[in-house]
Amino acid sequence: MNKLLVRISAGLGAFFLALGVLSACVISLSNVVRYQHYWSDIVAPGMKYLSNNQSLLGSARINSFSVIAQDQERLNDVTLARLRMGQVVLDDQDRLFRAYVEIDTNLVLELESDHSGRSIYEMYIWLVQDALAHSQDDLSQVDLLSARFNLLLNRVSVLDELQSQWVLDTLAEDGHYLAISDDDVVAFLRSASGEVFRLEFPEPYTALSWPVLFLLFASGFSALFGFVFLMIQSYERKLRNVEAVADRITRGELDARVKGSSGSEALERLSNAFNHMADHIQRLMFVQKEMIHAVSHELRTPVARIRFGVQMIEDCPSPEAMRKQISGIDSDIQELDELIDEILTYARLEQGGPILAFQVTDLLQIVQQVVDEQGSTKPDLNIVSEYSKGSEDFRDTEVEARYIHRSIQNLVGNATRYAQSKVKVSCFCDQDTCRVDVEDDGPGIPEDQWESVFTPFSRLDDSRTRSSGGYGLGLSIVRRILYWHGGQAFLGRSDELGGAKFSLVWPRNQQVAEDV
Repeated sequence: MNKLLVRISAGLGAFFLALGVLSACVISLSNVVRYQHYWSDIVAPGMKYLSNNQSLLGSARINSFSVIAQDQERLNDVTLARLRMGQVVLDDQDRLFRAYVEIDTNLVLELESDHSGRSIYEMYIWLVQDALAHSQDDLSQVDLLSARFNLLLNRVSVLDELQSQWVLDTLAEDGHYLAISDDDVVAFLRSASGEVFRLEFPEPYTALSWPVLFLLFASGFSALFGFVFLMIQSYERKLRNVEAVADRITRGELDARVKGSSGSEALERLSNAFNHMADHIQRLMFVQKEMIHAVSHELRTPVARIRFGVQMIEDCPSPEAMRKQISGIDSDIQELDELIDEILTYARLEQGGPILAFQVTDLLQIVQQVVDEQGSTKPDLNIVSEYSKGSEDFRDTEVEARYIHRSIQNLVGNATRYAQSKVKVSCFCDQDTCRVDVEDDGPGIPEDQWESVFTPFSRLDDSRTRSSGGYGLGLSIVRRILYWHGGQAFLGRSDELGGAKFSLVWPRNQQVAEDV
């Protein structure tokens, strides 16, 4: 979960970093266009007005004005083409910009200004003052001109609006006062009659504006939505793969498996868990099929003997013969009961496992109990138990005593069937692991059949196993018991006795097994 969180956080971090860099580039590029557009909109009405009223140029009081020839080197082909189309061209340079408008086919009017736009504002101040001088108190014409230039002209009725005496002094000396700030651009004009007017220009250019911020927010939200959508689509596509495999298994394709989900640790774990579940289901179905086949085969023989015995009772010539037949039937019924018990035990262990109640138990005591029980039933065999040095210090282990007793008993009982004279049970315990070895001096088991002996109903020698009373489930039960204890069962050859050697190994502390 932590790795998934780190991966998602890293992905979102990279996304927002890329979005920030992209937004900065977009703002930078858009500001270049907005800056050009802003000043072009401001300077264009005045420049076109002057180009159409060339008589005003002779009385111009702005030093930044100049008239140049159209073939000057500073005017490139693109600029000349735009000028001939009647456009006002703004040439933005590092420290200043120039505005151009065509006067006639040979001459171009040029206005040079710094980036504060002071020369442009002064051009409009001069045009409005000129209009005031010719209007003679008729402000209607001046208002029309101001609207044409997108300017707001108001008469100053209260001198307090002038803010300071210094503004009044500047008006008296220069005829106008221009104030440029980040919030607004305002000019005060003095007409020939002595009246003072307030001239307001459009709001100054700002690098960030609400439309730009809204566009960036909308673009960022859309990009984030797309990023999350693609991420969800990727997870959904992989989950659909799991769903499709589940449907295939439902239709009977038990070998269907989910392919690895690279790039997602959580989905990889889900795929592995699903495949493990599918493997378990397939194995259970196989075991069920094999058990049905084997059980029908195993039950057929004792049932046939019981049926034969019942028929023979009717023909018994004497009570002694009848008692013999009844005793045989009773033995067959006992065999059926033991077989059913074995089958039920194996089925319970195989299909999900029993509910194990792990308790701290003395392992050496369990081993000794099994040896004593088997020794009493096989007095002709030498059944001994051994304990490695130090095992007594770790003899207490967390197990389900009943099942561990059953597994050791199955191994020892199996060894007594094939041993010639001796069976040895060895016990090894340390801080982490418990191990029990069961060896005999019998003929042993061929190495190529070591794994197959744990298969349910498997018999290496059917006639010998039948005579010894086995059903082919004992070793399978042992392996499943060890599986549910977090351990394993192994088969090898005894170096000391020369026969078979079965080993049971499991963790001494079941909590360790669960953590692993």
